[in-house]
Amino acid sequence: MHRSSWITPSWLILLLDLGCSVIAINLAFLLRLNFDMEALTPYPLEKISSIVLGIHLVLSLLLRTYRGIVRHTSLADIGNIACLNIISCCIYLSIGYSHVLDPEVNYFPLSVVLINFFITSFLLLSYRLLVKWIFKYYKNFRSVNKVRAAIYHNGLTSLMLRKAINENPEAEIRIVAFLADTNAHAGKSIEGTPVYAFRKGQLFKMVKQGKISLLLIPDEHLDPLHLNELVEECIALNIKVQKIISVNQWIDGTQNSIQLKDINIEDLLERSVIDIKNEQLNHEIKHKSILVTGAAGSIGSEIVRQVIRYEPAVIILCDKAETPLHELELEMAETGTNVPIIPFIGNVCDKSRMQQLFEVYAPAIVYHAAAYKHVPMMEKNPSIAVMNNVLGTKIMAELAAEFGAEKFVMVSTDKAVNPTNVMGASKRIAEIFTQSFSIKINEQFKKTGPVFGLPPTRFITTRFGNVLGSNGSVIPRFKKQLESGGPLTVTHPEITRYFMTIPEACQLVLEAGAMGQGGEIFVFDMGKPMKVADLAKKMIRMAGKEPGRDIQIVYSGLRPGEKLYEELLNNAENTLPTYHEKIMIAKVRSYSFAEVDEKVTQLIASAQQHYLTPTVALMKKLVPEFISKNSAYEELDKDKIKM
Repeated sequence: MHRSSWITPSWLILLLDLGCSVIAINLAFLLRLNFDMEALTPYPLEKISSIVLGIHLVLSLLLRTYRGIVRHTSLADIGNIACLNIISCCIYLSIGYSHVLDPEVNYFPLSVVLINFFITSFLLLSYRLLVKWIFKYYKNFRSVNKVRAAIYHNGLTSLMLRKAINENPEAEIRIVAFLADTNAHAGKSIEGTPVYAFRKGQLFKMVKQGKISLLLIPDEHLDPLHLNELVEECIALNIKVQKIISVNQWIDGTQNSIQLKDINIEDLLERSVIDIKNEQLNHEIKHKSILVTGAAGSIGSEIVRQVIRYEPAVIILCDKAETPLHELELEMAETGTNVPIIPFIGNVCDKSRMQQLFEVYAPAIVYHAAAYKHVPMMEKNPSIAVMNNVLGTKIMAELAAEFGAEKFVMVSTDKAVNPTNVMGASKRIAEIFTQSFSIKINEQFKKTGPVFGLPPTRFITTRFGNVLGSNGSVIPRFKKQLESGGPLTVTHPEITRYFMTIPEACQLVLEAGAMGQGGEIFVFDMGKPMKVADLAKKMIRMAGKEPGRDIQIVYSGLRPGEKLYEELLNNAENTLPTYHEKIMIAKVRSYSFAEVDEKVTQLIASAQQHYLTPTVALMKKLVPEFISKNSAYEELDKDKIKM
């Protein structure tokens, strides 16, 4: 609802200014002559006042000093008033010493003019500042019930945000303090607002003195480690931490109101941005036909968003999920891109449909992200895991080679390392097949390459851990449980996972495609793993609750096929460095394609009949390190365990 606000009319300000000028000149004469009324006799004060009034009126109209809103008096207004007074004093002196009005009497002695300057300046500024202070006091009185907040001080941005919030009558918060990250600011104030330093004693002092219950952080990049520390300290003092949109979004008109948003757990877990400097990436993608399978999924859709920046000739979005694919197509259309977007509904297990895709669009680069990934679900449906993850990969890889695609980049998972579940084993088999297939076509190229002159399709695999915010990941599930009041379910108090963001994961996929020469498995330094239970506790505290008191954490037990710790490299594997310290190449065991192809064909035939135990048994023959955990298929490992 719009609230009317009293604005003092300009004519009233002009009358007040003129009145101040008349009072000032009379008071200047009285002070200069020590209030000696007889000494005032030679000076016609009425005539002098009329002259001052006229000069002040003309200058006020020219300089428009009366047009400013009094309660918003600024340095610019003060400058205009000072300019008016200086010019008027010069005119008074010119009139007085030229004796144009009286050849014997100087109507404007220098001493009187100087006194008048100071009195006029004082009067004009005093009533303006008084009005400004009254309005500020009135606003503070009205904002007694508003949330008292501090804002993280990072220079001009925080000052502009404080002004925008405190001067907005609709705002439900009031900025009463700044929090700076350096001790040098402690104890000082900025525009009357106290500044506290980011250290525990100062934070406690800020809460006690300012009665702060909310800390606002401008929505600009803040180092995750520093943000983590800041959030932890604030949580301990029951201070809620929120982000506020940047000033630029107000300036460019994309937002017109105060927008606050909670700190996401992704903000705290995000590591330093990978600095990709491979210029080959642009050369690899630009003006080429790109195919993304599983394009409607969380990984596939982000790959599409990043690929489109490099201006490919066309992007084919392949997925069997109609609605998410339609939504992605609309999202891409809204970007205003000139790149043709082709939504292609199809199952990667349907060879005829996929063959049609390659015949029509002839993709040069294939990003294969289509896969079933939910561990417990695939443990109950092993034949479907093989059909989608193994057969789907086999079909796409063979078609990529048949139709001369330059590269085939497969998205794998850390669960493929020493797998304890069907899903991880199916992805490891997909890795083994693509690598052995790569070796086969490379060997063929060595024999036929000089004749045909065309390089073979290069097969590259990327392997990474859990992705924050992806479909079915732990973060969205915890958020839903928090919204419903808990409890948060964790399978085991010691379960540990690596985490990375979706953009980070997809950046790795693109980079692998650019730098890969064929046959590599790229792994990423994912930093330190994190206990899922600790993640749950942090999310509860960030929501302003206390774990175990307000929101319970329930341990449900390990799910079928789930293991406590994930790995990125098999024990028998080594890594080779790349140009980037956080991206490595796993040197894995090589396999004979003839042997792998025979076993994979046998495995797929079993899966197509939807046999359960026989299918898993064949998977274990292909992947000897596949040892089931907390699963119905542990019986199949008895002989391995005895050995």
